[in-house]
Amino acid sequence: MTETLASPSFFVSLRQRLRIWQTILNISIAERLVYRGDFMLGTLMRFLPIITQILLWTSVFAAINNKTIGGYGQQELIAYYLLTMVARAFSSMPGLASSIARSIRDGSVKKFLTQPVDWLEFLLFSRLAHKLVYYTVATLPFALVFWLCGDYFPPLPGWETWVAFILSLVMGFALGFFLEATIGMLGFWFLEISSLLFVYMLFSFFLSGHMFPLTFLDTVSLGIFSLGDLVRALPLQYLAYFPAAVYLGKIAGPELWQGLLIEFAWLVFFIIASRVAYHRGVRRYSAYGG
Repeated sequence: MTETLASPSFFVSLRQRLRIWQTILNISIAERLVYRGDFMLGTLMRFLPIITQILLWTSVFAAINNKTIGGYGQQELIAYYLLTMVARAFSSMPGLASSIARSIRDGSVKKFLTQPVDWLEFLLFSRLAHKLVYYTVATLPFALVFWLCGDYFPPLPGWETWVAFILSLVMGFALGFFLEATIGMLGFWFLEISSLLFVYMLFSFFLSGHMFPLTFLDTVSLGIFSLGDLVRALPLQYLAYFPAAVYLGKIAGPELWQGLLIEFAWLVFFIIASRVAYHRGVRRYSAYGG
C-alpha cells in the first residue's frame, strides 16, 4: 500500500529520519571539534588576503583617477569583495567532490550501500556541521573586518533586500553542495576525476564572480550577447556574484526575484542530477577497492 502523508507509517519514518539526521549532525560537529585548534587557525588565515585585495584595488583606482569600473566605484568594489567572501563561506565545498570520487575508488562507499543511511544525506549533514563550526569560529573575525571596513559599505539595505540576500546565501550553500556532489558522482564512471575537478575549480574561481564582478565582462561582445551575459547564464554566479550584487543593490526589483527563481531552478536541477547519478552509478558499481 502506498504510504501517504497522513498515514502513521509516514510519521514513524519521518521521526526515524530526523533522528538519523540529528545523529549525523552531532557526530560531524564532534569530529570538527577534535582538531579545533588547526580548524580555527586555518579559518583565521583565510582573512589575510583581505588586506591584499584592499591594497590592490586602491592602487588600481588611483591609476585610473578613481573612475568607475564596470559600474563599481572603489568603495563599492572593496565592499563587493568582502561580500563575496561571505557568499563563498556558504557555497564553497572544499574537497567534497574529490572525497566522493575517492570513496568510490577505494570501496569505502560500500558501507552506505549496506546500512540504512543515505550517502547524499550523510554528506549533506556533514557539510552542514562543518559550516556551523566554521560560522561559529568566523563570526567574530567577520564582524571585526566589516566594522573596520564599514566606510566602504553603503547604508544598510531594506528588509526586502535582506530577505533576498539571506535566501541567496542559503540556496548558494545547497547549490554548491549538490553541484559538487554531482561532479563527484562521476567517479562511478571515471575513477580519476582530478583533472575535471581542476578545470571546474578554475572556472568556478573566475566565473562565480569571486575575483571580480561579472559586469566587468559586459564589454566583451559575442555578437548579440556579451561574455557577461553568457557567464551570468551559468549557475556559478550564484556562488559568489549574485548574493554580493543583491546586497549592494546592483540587482533589484523584478530582476532580483527572477534571479532567485532561476537560482532555485538550478538547485532543483542539481538535486535531481546528483540523485540520478548516484542511483545509476550504484547499478554499475563493481564493489572494488577496500
